[in-house]
Amino acid sequence: MKYDFETVRKRYGMGSGKWDELQAAKPDAGEDTIPFSVADMEFVQAPEIVDGLKAFLDKSVLGYANATPAFKESVCRWMRNRHGWDAQPEWILPSHGVVDAFYAAIRCFSKEGDGVMLLTPVYYPMYMAISSNNRKLVDCPLVRNGSTYDIDFDDFEKKASDPNTKLFLLCSPHNPCGRVWTKEELRKMADICCRYNVLVIDDEIHHDLIMPGYEHFVYAALSREAEQNCLVLTAPSKTFNLAGLQTSNIFVPNEKLREQFLTFMKRSSANPKCNILGYEACRIAYDHCGSWLDQCISVIHENKERITSYFARHFPQIQVCELQATYLLWMDWNGLGLPYKELERINRQEAELFFDEGYIFGAQGEGFERWNLACPTQYIDAALERMNRAYSKYINDSAL
Repeated sequence: MKYDFETVRKRYGMGSGKWDELQAAKPDAGEDTIPFSVADMEFVQAPEIVDGLKAFLDKSVLGYANATPAFKESVCRWMRNRHGWDAQPEWILPSHGVVDAFYAAIRCFSKEGDGVMLLTPVYYPMYMAISSNNRKLVDCPLVRNGSTYDIDFDDFEKKASDPNTKLFLLCSPHNPCGRVWTKEELRKMADICCRYNVLVIDDEIHHDLIMPGYEHFVYAALSREAEQNCLVLTAPSKTFNLAGLQTSNIFVPNEKLREQFLTFMKRSSANPKCNILGYEACRIAYDHCGSWLDQCISVIHENKERITSYFARHFPQIQVCELQATYLLWMDWNGLGLPYKELERINRQEAELFFDEGYIFGAQGEGFERWNLACPTQYIDAALERMNRAYSKYINDSAL
């Protein structure tokens, strides 16, 4: 079956976080203004999910819900079939979201003043989770290597060996850099963290969105030692655009850590349950939407190729980082020679394009933009035309 990834649906006035954010920033935004910012998709929902939820509503009562054995088996089956990870149903603790989960994990497994490691630049709520809980950011800057990024393992080990460092908040695959960590890199991380008793909180929310030619490895599947020293945070929300149903699955293989985390969530009113439609949508997606996802990845890859090709011809000053995973393209615009705040102004006010500005991901992101590719290809083509018009007066015409 060929799925629809080209229908355009305007989301103004529907409570969309992404589109409402655009209107708040630019109240006079026209109907054609396009947000490429917040990481949700502009694609029509997979029909299996829509039809499945309709059928479920016809026979259900929307009362309080638990994660059923069938739900947990579905989640584990997806992990086995898609990732080769033999996860067990009893490891799963449902959560309203991955961000909620890593906030809770930081509070549960560390105390105020403890150090939490991050590979930066990184997904900006991770910084807030550390600072708002009065923990200390242990910054491990990634090393730029052409169109990608590497880990400085000497620096990583030095910081992990500090007795005050208690947690490592891992983003795998990495957002915003689009890196898929190799098995060797993950093993090095695991060896170091196990050696120095640093607990790994592994955010894998993008792990289903792997581009052709790359392979993702679940951190907990590396070894028994790694498995027993981590939490793996997953969700169908990025994969199938289900963020509004607030359902995620937190795997805690270590029984002692699992009981500690469950007790903490209950005591802190972080209810380890999700809503009934979220459970069902997740189950339907994992059981019936693998083909939809495969086609979705192909469209995202095609959108990336269009941008890369266009920039090579018209904006060679912009360096597109290698997209190994996620649908979020990380781009270095510093070659245009414009201050990063001026880039933001031109994009938003003149080109009427809203990206996530690189500086929100950390100081290393100044002059970068993060472009959400999960949209109909016509959005990409329209954006490139707008960029060409908007930037023609700011850079050498010969480059356009």
